Amino acid sequence: MHVSNRLHSAVIAVLTLMMLAACTNDRESMIVTAYQTSSTGHQISKVAFPSDLNAALTLKIDPEMSFQEVIGIGGAFTQSTSHLLMGMSPQKRAEILSAYFTKEGAAYSFCRTHMNSCDFSTHTYSYTPIPGDTALEHFSIERDFNDIIPIIKQAQSVAHREIKFLASPWTAAPWMKDNGAWNGGSLLPAYHQTWADFFVKYHRAYAAEGIPIWGYTVENEPLGNNENWESMHYTPASMSAFIKDYLGPTLEQNDVDAKVFVYDQNRGEELKHWVDVMLKDSALLPYIDGTAVHWYSSTVDYFGPSLQYAHEAAPYLHLIHSEACIDAEVPVWKDDAWYWSKEATDWGYDWAKPENKKDHPKYVPTYRYARDIMGCLNNRVEGWIDWNMVLDKQGGPNHAKNWCIAPVIVDTASDEVYYTPLYYILAQFSRFIEPGAKVIESSLESEGMMALAVKNPNDQVVCYVLNMNDEDADVTLQMKDKKFDTRVLAKSLQTLIIEEPKAKEIK
Repeated sequence: MHVSNRLHSAVIAVLTLMMLAACTNDRESMIVTAYQTSSTGHQISKVAFPSDLNAALTLKIDPEMSFQEVIGIGGAFTQSTSHLLMGMSPQKRAEILSAYFTKEGAAYSFCRTHMNSCDFSTHTYSYTPIPGDTALEHFSIERDFNDIIPIIKQAQSVAHREIKFLASPWTAAPWMKDNGAWNGGSLLPAYHQTWADFFVKYHRAYAAEGIPIWGYTVENEPLGNNENWESMHYTPASMSAFIKDYLGPTLEQNDVDAKVFVYDQNRGEELKHWVDVMLKDSALLPYIDGTAVHWYSSTVDYFGPSLQYAHEAAPYLHLIHSEACIDAEVPVWKDDAWYWSKEATDWGYDWAKPENKKDHPKYVPTYRYARDIMGCLNNRVEGWIDWNMVLDKQGGPNHAKNWCIAPVIVDTASDEVYYTPLYYILAQFSRFIEPGAKVIESSLESEGMMALAVKNPNDQVVCYVLNMNDEDADVTLQMKDKKFDTRVLAKSLQTLIIEEPKAKEIK
């Protein structure tokens, strides 16, 4: 028995050395660990490197060529998400929040919420329900104590990282608007100061609950949504005037230490137009901190040139992505294959103008997420926020019946949870990219593949390779004078974590 144990140990040792040798051509000079999410069932699974690699592609990484610093990656605490979590058993609620916020889960660090109701609320509501209350004497966030605030607090209690919060209004109360309605319309000039004061009230109320708001967007989707749910319209000029004359000075006078983001809608030509008006206004610039964008202009294009345009217009301002989701779809329940198939359609598949139809073909949901995060970070975006973290099997609750898909789907009646492949794609980015990481130079020239590389604050290099092709790809990763080979499975996202070995202790 003793001899058999020794033989077993020797075999294990040999196998371990073989695996380490396969992991890298330069195993003495760097340590590489790989994780993978794939259509064949990997879920951020740690994988070994095959020994029969025959790399035909080269991924070049230059850690010395760095770009923007990453703020964080995360999702949104909508009232719908929070309402559903409150409806789950305490055990399942804790499980889901752990999956999103702990070190072993997604480790989210950058999250959004809404001020007043939005479409992903069970009903319309405002913190200022009394018409004519210009002094906001009746302002109250009491409504949020039912779900949003307790869920945020529970997330904070388990979070691996500090959560930065971004808050956005969809609309002011109808009594402040020119159409007297929740949907559409514009803020009446008589209530500009009241609406600026609203931000101060909200900021202080949330701070009193231990929820510091890091930043605000002035308005979610100021171009509107065809008045299908809560919205309030601005032009670039009217938003600039509101910030310069009311919001900016009011926040300063009340010592509100929070960042202000403009636009907060889709990329492309509209983004360029808003940039031309707002980011070139010298009187506005002291009051704003950056631009926020969404992804709904296309299911396939992340509009890198328009993101670069926004960055180059004001390189010292932040550029963040504040919303994304698989829209216009009812969730597919416990069928991972659907999320890896080219069957999803968005709003534009049916409703986009003829000249824009090319941007809205059927698409693969997992690819859309991975491609967009990588495309954004490779084009100066500093933070990336998903939309609802949790929805039900209908794609709600949503009082406007604007059904969408979240990475996590629940059935409150049966207390069941489905972690879709979208969750694992998102978590693979958010878990390994630390806040404060720098995006670094990477290049991979191959049809159907993308790459992204960052350098974490601890000097660890994290590289992502997305393979959207139907065949595996063997790739040589080259970093300075060091190389090693890896195999990226067909239809998969691979993360390579590269570390320098620790110096041996001299005794």
